[in-house]
Amino acid sequence: MTKLAKIFVFLAVWPALAFSAAAAAPATPVRYTVSTLNAETVLDSALLRQQVEYLCSPQTGGRATGTEGARRVALYLEEQFRDLGLEPLSGTYLHGFRTPSGAFGRNVMGYIRGSSVPERYIVVMAHFDNLGSLGGTLYPGADSNASGVAALLGLARMFGQMRACGKTYGHSLLLVALDAKEQAMAGAEALHAFLGKNGLQVSLVVNLDQLGSAMAPVNKDRKDYLLMLCEPSGGERATLERANAEPGLGLDLSFDYYGSQDFTRLFYRRICEQRVFLENGIPAVMFTSGITLNNNKPYDTPETLDYSLLRRRVRLIFHFLHRLL
Repeated sequence: MTKLAKIFVFLAVWPALAFSAAAAAPATPVRYTVSTLNAETVLDSALLRQQVEYLCSPQTGGRATGTEGARRVALYLEEQFRDLGLEPLSGTYLHGFRTPSGAFGRNVMGYIRGSSVPERYIVVMAHFDNLGSLGGTLYPGADSNASGVAALLGLARMFGQMRACGKTYGHSLLLVALDAKEQAMAGAEALHAFLGKNGLQVSLVVNLDQLGSAMAPVNKDRKDYLLMLCEPSGGERATLERANAEPGLGLDLSFDYYGSQDFTRLFYRRICEQRVFLENGIPAVMFTSGITLNNNKPYDTPETLDYSLLRRRVRLIFHFLHRLL
């Protein structure tokens, strides 16, 4: 065989030899970085609006505790928790209780188990009940508190996505949709009793109450705001500020109620559900966009909320929790 022929034979068989050698070589493992961007992909403004609209629809009847509408909402939230992969507590998502008036309420609970300290819980809660229908007039309660419930579901979806991507957290995360705020905070009282009875250790309670409005900004030139009420020495402020530095956030943060210490104490320690836990020595924070003229009115409707801003607020709370867990 001539030298030229040998060259042609080599060129003909070389690709096959190269492929065979590559196949025989040990594969280099592909390493994936689990990023919070994975969670960002599943939080959608349109879905937040859709959930608020359902919670405010005529078939839920204003969600007054003990009504058929409230029962429908509890079953809807149970289905959502199951579909999002949350685990039930004590074998069920629905936890019934009686209010002081004798009405039957239902808290809806689901959790994501922690890895290193699963016995320690961070609890995120939002009440789903409202005034119902009074004198034939429906009180839809879009901001109060369908917005908080939609935020709760958004957080469940985001942390579920992180888990699906392989991310684990040290603490367990318990998400609770509370009933019966309008009846002496009976849902929060029932939750506290349940936690104690079952020996669940709570590191922090996070209350989501009215998160969808842009009508009451802290500074008139900043519609993109968020209030967090908390203990000044607890460290949560610094954690939120670090989370707020994430790309696309940068909300206008406030840590009191419009500069008033009296109103800060009122909303933090008396009339909102984190009070139940504070009175029992459990650290708690509250996220809100503030009281507006629509609160407890028939015109607290889905059309009055800012869903793009609600999404940013949920993103910020997610990053806050991501650091704590």
